[in-house]
Amino acid sequence: MRYDLIIFDNDGVLVDSEPISNRHLAAYLTELGIETSYEDSLRDYMGSAMHRVHDLVLERTGQRLPADFDDVFHARVFAAFERELGPVPGAAEVLEKLAADGVPYCVASSGSHQRIRVGHRTTGLDRWFQEERIFSSQDVGKGKPAPDLFLYAAERMGVAPGRCAVVEDSPLGVQAAVAAGMDVYGFTAMTPAERLTGATQLFADLGELPDLLK
Repeated sequence: MRYDLIIFDNDGVLVDSEPISNRHLAAYLTELGIETSYEDSLRDYMGSAMHRVHDLVLERTGQRLPADFDDVFHARVFAAFERELGPVPGAAEVLEKLAADGVPYCVASSGSHQRIRVGHRTTGLDRWFQEERIFSSQDVGKGKPAPDLFLYAAERMGVAPGRCAVVEDSPLGVQAAVAAGMDVYGFTAMTPAERLTGATQLFADLGELPDLLK
């Protein structure tokens, strides 16, 4: 193994949540008079912390989202997770192999701690993620594309940034990993390869990942 730590993004890499959350985000923004298609949401907000949604809406429309926007959105998404969410195909197998081989790994997500835990519990991936392996943009106050979250995760796991590999599926995540001085493996299952410019390597099936990391 070339790396001392594998850092996974969560949404779209471990849990198949991006279609669900972006569908609900687009619908809710549209309800509020901010016409947003599913494709718009994927393009503008996939991989974002919630503060980026507020910032972009304000910048583009001059409109502030309601004070309870995050709570309402998460309530809708979590309810949908309970009905629909599954793991990304191959995620459990990759985590099982890393654990069996003794390779350190963690998750570093733009999502809240609550969102990460709901997703892991619902999909059964919680067995692979003890508390000390979970990092959220909530921990650093600034989400991707800033490198802060990945640097924080590496520091907490006791690994130098240059010895980390990040697994990401969003342009913002790839930018954050590059800014952190880490290799980044771009997962193209949902994101066109050309949008993951800067990735060390691209791949379309999680089953390929263990061999790519060697």
